[in-house]
Amino acid sequence: MPIEVPAKESIHPGHLACPGCGAVIAMRFVLKGLGEKAILAIPACCWSIIAGPFPYTALKVPVLHTAFATGGAVASGIRAALDTKGDEETQVVTWAGDGGTFDIGLQSLSGAAERNENILYICYDNEAYMNTGVQSSGATPLGTWTTTSPVSMPKSTRKKDIMQIMAAHRIPYAATASIAYPEDLVRKVQKAAEIKGTRFIHIYAPCPTGWKVPSEISVRLGRLVVQTRIFPLYEVENGVRYTLNEDSVGYLIDEYYKLQGRFKHLERETLDEIQLQVDEQWDRLKKLAAL
Repeated sequence: MPIEVPAKESIHPGHLACPGCGAVIAMRFVLKGLGEKAILAIPACCWSIIAGPFPYTALKVPVLHTAFATGGAVASGIRAALDTKGDEETQVVTWAGDGGTFDIGLQSLSGAAERNENILYICYDNEAYMNTGVQSSGATPLGTWTTTSPVSMPKSTRKKDIMQIMAAHRIPYAATASIAYPEDLVRKVQKAAEIKGTRFIHIYAPCPTGWKVPSEISVRLGRLVVQTRIFPLYEVENGVRYTLNEDSVGYLIDEYYKLQGRFKHLERETLDEIQLQVDEQWDRLKKLAAL
């Protein structure tokens, strides 16, 4: 159902992100959905820099910068402290990159999810460790160039399916979102805010610097990744109820891959393999949604 995106902004001018940064667009819409009654726990990531150096900040909500591995644990502690004060209104949000979610922070996220802590965990996914020099992460797709998977030896394994990992925890709510679909993103944030327990939102957030693309095409990539079915938009409730939010056009993945320098080295054989994986994953997702 379409919604009206709130006009109020919760980010001050003057943040420190690169031009075209998808992580900033993602934060902008998330805060529109949450409002200012929120506290962010931010493990080490690009947003550790983007927000600005203490005592300055680009955000109009309280922020606690924390260690790379501790996003789930720190948010759990903040929630416990607020509950002790009788504050059930403030949303506690972990805001982490893919490195701090798929890899280094997965243990504390899993622990929080297993306990069903009343927190909202948001992963903005730019598919590598961008803040420290574009190193490969568990979110980096098959065949990708990074500084640790160079053209001579690109990423040889598939991206982790973090949504399936979170669904397996049977948490109340998990969803994917893209910066190119703001109404869908804000709706999911607002829906998550009304649910008690652990909620997880996985946001696709292009990085022009790490992906070797012009800064002005970030939103275009955010739309193409959905239209090619590489990154479907869907929700999972209680680990079992799947809902597809966008009936993707089904463009060939070439439309997405050909725009990015990190994929320029890929041969037809690898692209065909990736297309097959995307098609199989889409068919599986449709079957789950039909149950």
